[in-house]
Amino acid sequence: MGNFGDILAWMIGPPEMIVAGLVGLLVFGNKLPQVGRSLGKSIVEFKKGVKGVKEEIDEEMNKAESEPSSDPEPTPEKKEEL
Repeated sequence: MGNFGDILAWMIGPPEMIVAGLVGLLVFGNKLPQVGRSLGKSIVEFKKGVKGVKEEIDEEMNKAESEPSSDPEPTPEKKEEL
């Protein structure tokens, strides 16, 4: 097992993050705004879907709680003796 200094040597620091950002700008270039816009739209659509599912579940739960049970109370069955 290495010590804490060895672990810190492998962590990403600010200089590495800046270099990665610059490489990203070079690779994506003018498409970066398009990528960001698409990512934002995807996140919004995902949140709408999750909200819709949650509303459906809540609606069904409320409906199930408010409706009385259609089954009559169970009664003990009498056994007939021969």
